[in-house]
Amino acid sequence: MEKTSDPVADRFVDLVEIMATLRSENGCPWDREQTHQSLKKYMIEEAYELVESVDENDDQALIEECGDVMLQVVFHARIGEEERRFSIADVLDKICTKLISRHPHVFGDRSAHSAEDVLRNWESDKTKEKPERKSILEGIPNTLPALMQACQIQERASRVGFDWEKIDDVFDKFEEEWREFRQARLDRNQKEMELEFGDILFALVNISRFIQTDPEEALKRTNQKFKKRFLHIEHTLRERNQSLEEASMQEMDALWEEAKLFEE
Repeated sequence: MEKTSDPVADRFVDLVEIMATLRSENGCPWDREQTHQSLKKYMIEEAYELVESVDENDDQALIEECGDVMLQVVFHARIGEEERRFSIADVLDKICTKLISRHPHVFGDRSAHSAEDVLRNWESDKTKEKPERKSILEGIPNTLPALMQACQIQERASRVGFDWEKIDDVFDKFEEEWREFRQARLDRNQKEMELEFGDILFALVNISRFIQTDPEEALKRTNQKFKKRFLHIEHTLRERNQSLEEASMQEMDALWEEAKLFEE
């Protein structure tokens, strides 16, 4: 294709044409076999890898992972075009139209003075655009990690006023769920324990909202902290020619406390 004066447009067209070549009769056998269904796991993997590059503050990795996510979008659009269902132009038109219509405070005459105003307007506009939706909770993907899903459920309910007035009320709810869980354990009722444990997690997500902390990120940081401390235990025992199985709980606990000192 003849190049234009816009390098961004040129490279995007290059990507679309490369994908068309890969899917062609003389292209790549693996690429030709892929379907929307088979590509789902790759989109999830690439999205998580992109997030990891953000967490690591690695610009070069972020550039690469953004490209990998973009590739997945172009891949799906190419399959849609081959099946005469939709094209990359439809995808771009849809998102451009949506961004303009959902930002009337930027592209229109509506005002929004805070991020909260923007979110309320966003939900109101979504309802108008999709009158077939029977609930404001529709559209939250079931495939989201449970903590993220709980956050979205609670945030949407909060936007229409269904929320606790103050954090003390949320603490009371957490303590109520904790008591119910302990009672289910005393009763040795496995089904009730599972239900109450879920309620505890849901209450904790509510607390995270009130203290403006992302529960997914908070748990991820704790996971990394645990791994770092446990690796210290393994490394130290290895230096002592001692296995984990041979070490006592007291020895491992002492090394755990030692690892904490290195963090300070």
